Amino acid sequence: MIVEGIPRGPRLAVDVGSVRVGLAASDPDGLIATPVATLPRDNRRPPAGHLSKDIAEIVREAGERRAGCVYVGLPRHLSGAEGASSEAARAYAVGLAQAVAPIPVRLVDERMSTVTAHQALQASGRSGRRHRQVVDQAAAVVILQYALDAERATGRRPGEPVAVEHAAGEDDASGAAGSGDDGGVTRA
Repeated sequence: MIVEGIPRGPRLAVDVGSVRVGLAASDPDGLIATPVATLPRDNRRPPAGHLSKDIAEIVREAGERRAGCVYVGLPRHLSGAEGASSEAARAYAVGLAQAVAPIPVRLVDERMSTVTAHQALQASGRSGRRHRQVVDQAAAVVILQYALDAERATGRRPGEPVAVEHAAGEDDASGAAGSGDDGGVTRA
């Protein structure tokens, strides 16, 4: 089923954590979300013109899959208020938006996505010890499936768009992606 007004093509979702980043992708029709990888979070500030390893991997996946949109989970408290994790996710989304431009990046509410992911992993028979390796990509699946369902229900992309901000004289760093090194990536 193609949603009128939303171009056909895969979508990606990112669950941003302080240690790991989960990545999920959809089919071209945007029907179902599947896990892609758990990436180690590269918190080092890369040199000018370069991308962190995790963002470079997301850029590579977006390009290879010809993604039409990237959703980034925005963690909020149950009350809807935002905290330090929300601020970190927003900052990550801005950096990602700059790297994947012109692919749009949107922030979507991810309340309870990790809890839902843990429950799904437990129901599938995964031991608690093995959850850590895949819970981030499972949470990204939850985030993406929510976004896909919202697209179908409303005919619009959910969430808030992330503006691409370029500093004066800044080169487009999106071509710096990929070194061919998996660097600790856990694939689905």
